[in-house]
Parts: sequence; structure tokens; C-alpha cells
Amino acid sequence: MALFANRKARNRRRAEKSSWEMPEIDWHRLAYGTSGFAAVAAFLWLIVTALDQSIDRVVVQGRFQRVSPMDVEQAVRDRIHDAGLVTVDLATLQRAIEELPWVDTASVGRAWPRGLQVRVVEQVAAARWGANGLLNDRGELFLSEARFIPPELPRLSGPKGTETLVAKRYLAIQGRLVEGGVRIAALRLDARGAWDIDLDNGVRIRLGRRQVDERFERFVAAALRIVVQRSAEINYVDMRYTNGFSVGWRGSTKVAAVDEFDDAPEG
Repeated sequence: MALFANRKARNRRRAEKSSWEMPEIDWHRLAYGTSGFAAVAAFLWLIVTALDQSIDRVVVQGRFQRVSPMDVEQAVRDRIHDAGLVTVDLATLQRAIEELPWVDTASVGRAWPRGLQVRVVEQVAAARWGANGLLNDRGELFLSEARFIPPELPRLSGPKGTETLVAKRYLAIQGRLVEGGVRIAALRLDARGAWDIDLDNGVRIRLGRRQVDERFERFVAAALRIVVQRSAEINYVDMRYTNGFSVGWRGSTKVAAVDEFDDAPEG
């Protein structure tokens, strides 16, 4: 009997543990909490409404040469519409400004109580692309039909889609040539993949399609000094040889071999 009683007691305890009752809800406290939340929400809405004043001032800052601050301000005002200072979409304003010619980056912030502050960074033109395009110092084509092209910029060209490739090579080699006393006037990549350089002293450098970096290094090491010293006499320097290069002289059909080479130009 004791064993039977103990078993019933254990079963009763298990039933008590497994049973679940809905907890009592303090409806008065819940109603108080809900009304408190509504009051906070209403208070926040009043604050936002009070702060969301109409925008009556746009301050544009930056160092301007090609960008007009008035054009920047107009681009902002065209997209404000009826938005207030709190509800205005700053990201949309930023994108609109960055679509303007010569604008590289822009940032837009709120200037309480009724203003916006705009900071603009202009593009830096590093080279021209083709006839009327402009590349920045990252090799990006930021204007395809520029109305004004600084005359001192070198002219880069190549097949469509090679703007960054050509610009990177220009940026990589320009400093080496400046150290040697010359600058790049033009850099071309043709449809076959061959590279030519026109220097500002009128001499053309033919690098071809293969081992372009190695050929350029050989030009700097062995031919640059001759080009600087005798630029008035030299028409071109052909680096498309295995172990040397050749020089084409102005007013002459003769080509002089400088250094020894084994093969004809390789392309």
C-alpha cells in the first residue's frame, strides 16, 4: 500500500508541474502603460513637427573653379519640394549635387533651425581623353564632352572601355619622365594593343604590345638621356627590340641602331 501511495503522490506532483495556468493580468497597469506610450509618441511627434521647419537657407562651401555655387544651390532647392528640415532626404540631395559637371563628391547636412549646409569637392582633371573627354586622377572619365579643356593636359586615347587602363599607365610613368627632363604630351593605346608615347619635345616613343613595362624601363635607362640631349634631331625611338632600340632621325630616312639587338621589332 505504501508503494502504491508513493506512486500516486509522484504522479500528482508531475501533473502539477506539467499543468499551466494563464497568469493574472493587471489590466489597470497595462492600460496605464499603453496610455503612457501613446503620450510619449505624441510628445515626440510634437517635437518633430516643431523642428521640421521649412528650409529657407542653403549654404554652399568648397574651393570652386569649375563648379558654380549657384548651380549647387539650385540643384538642392529643386529637390526640396515641401519637405522640412527633419523630413528632407539628404541622400537624394547629395546624389543630385554629384550629378553636376565637375563635382567629384558632396556632403549635405542640416543647419538648425532652417538651413542646409553643403560641402563640395571638385574633380581634378589629370588628362584629356580623346577629343573632348576629361579623366580625373583616379583614371575615371568624368566628362565625355567638356566645353573647356585645360591646354596643358596630356591627351590620352584608346579603345572604348580602356580609359582607366591608359590613365593608370600614364600616372605610373609620368613621374619617371619628369625626373629625366621631359613630359608626356600624348599616350595612345591602339586597337592591336600597342602603346606609343609622344613627348613634349616632339619625340615619339614606340613601345609596342609586348613587355611594355620592361621596354619602358630600358628606354629610361638607356635612351632617355639621348632623347633629352638631341631632341631637335630625333623623330622617334623604337623600343620594340629584344636587346636594344633604334632611333629615327628628323629629315632622314636612315634609322640608327643604338646598342646591339638580335631581332627585328617584335610589335
